[in-house]
Amino acid sequence: MTAGDRRKNVVLMEPAAEALRDEFLGWQCRLRQLSVREGLGRPSSGMRARVSTLDGTELAPAVTLLVMREEPEESTQQFRFQVQKTQDPVERYEKALEILSAWYYQRPREFSDIMTGLFGPGSAFADQLLLHGRCELEFIEYAKGYRIPCSVLELAENDAFYQATYWHNRLFNPNMPAGVRVLSFTPDWTHSADFEVETGEE
Repeated sequence: MTAGDRRKNVVLMEPAAEALRDEFLGWQCRLRQLSVREGLGRPSSGMRARVSTLDGTELAPAVTLLVMREEPEESTQQFRFQVQKTQDPVERYEKALEILSAWYYQRPREFSDIMTGLFGPGSAFADQLLLHGRCELEFIEYAKGYRIPCSVLELAENDAFYQATYWHNRLFNPNMPAGVRVLSFTPDWTHSADFEVETGEE
């Protein structure tokens, strides 16, 4: 199966769906470790999803999403502390890389499969996603890819995943505007699939 193939009407049984979820989270954690250790934290292609409607209409070619720890409060507290500790953006950035490269992505099983994205306060794209209510995310890096249909919700500011997303982004972006929005993407693993990408198709 290549990146050009469209969706198959395959429904995974629960054990296969859980195995695909675990494989995806492990892959994501490895990509993100490489990003902070070798790429100075720049999002790689596998961290930036192509977003489309469920019938295949592209909504955005690449949207950076975060994977969330199942219990994010401790790491959120660390992120917030580092942001408030210094006004020096370089120092913040270096500390963010230190935290994320040292231990943050070491245990994929501690991560939720819910992903999040941060959008501006007046984001028309966020409104479009919420209007649809569902979308498909396609992640590709190297010769590997995943297509994952998701339900989309907007998180309240007091939600733990909102706070984790906000303070994670603040580490890297000191100039975030007020009123940013955080959307969650909850996968439907029974209708998801992985695929191999032919050389030259990335």
